[in-house]
Amino acid sequence: MMRLRLQLTGTDDVAAELINRLGSLGGVERVEEVGDLMPHMDDDDSSSAGLPDDEGPGVHQIELVVSAGALDAVRALAVELARERDAALEFDESL
Repeated sequence: MMRLRLQLTGTDDVAAELINRLGSLGGVERVEEVGDLMPHMDDDDSSSAGLPDDEGPGVHQIELVVSAGALDAVRALAVELARERDAALEFDESL
């Protein structure tokens, strides 16, 4: 089994759909959104509060444990969904 981490920049709905669809693939043992380890020190009364940069889509870290045989299917499904939903996707296989 291999561990794969995806970073998705998109809405919460897109992240949930990706997690559900990946979890339904054969060879996927586990798929979950992992917590953001970087604290965000956004101050509500800051001069930059409420700017458009703060209102964009979120970043979601998704971690999977997959068999080597399912890796290509996982990548293909993730890329296809990201394209369909106009989301950005990055793979991190350095784990």
